[in-house]
Amino acid sequence: MSSVECFHQIPDVDIAGRREMRDLFNGIVRLQGSGRSLPRSCTSRMDKTSCFFPQNVLPNIQTPTFILNTAYDVWQLQESLAPRTADPRGLWQSCKQNYASCNSNQLQFLNGFRNEMLNAVKGFSGSGQNGVFINSCFAHCQSERQDTWYSSKSPRLGNKRIAEAVGDWFFERGNAKYTDCAYPCDGTCHHLVFKGRHL
Repeated sequence: MSSVECFHQIPDVDIAGRREMRDLFNGIVRLQGSGRSLPRSCTSRMDKTSCFFPQNVLPNIQTPTFILNTAYDVWQLQESLAPRTADPRGLWQSCKQNYASCNSNQLQFLNGFRNEMLNAVKGFSGSGQNGVFINSCFAHCQSERQDTWYSSKSPRLGNKRIAEAVGDWFFERGNAKYTDCAYPCDGTCHHLVFKGRHL
């Protein structure tokens, strides 16, 4: 059996240097007793909360898996990288609403997060049984919307739409490893832009 996953790498720290997502995940692991279901190959090397983080459990997955994600996931930007609690003065507010409003320091921070994610999936993507499609769009959950999944104007990497890349992987039709260059290189993106006080 195989699976397609949206890879939500959880950052070690947010823009304020705090570990709020780690504290949240620790509470989930304890409340739900999730640690019992995590791979021993991970929990024997690190604590259960760390093994709940995708980047740490990924190397322990043996099932063929396809990772679909953007390197600039807007949910992660809003909720784990620059949540309101880490940005009380709202210095990231305009960047979170519209990627085009990010200043050079903010883009540098986001590119650092992108590089961490690519490093986290490097070993995983080296396996012939796994596939990846990581583009440089400011988006979230691209598999749910027709305009990003398989329309004539869907985001492309290597001239492949997301659905085509997943199909190539699932039916073993050849290369299914697509990784984009850093923003702003991809002209096929459907960037999410928020208006008003959405965040």
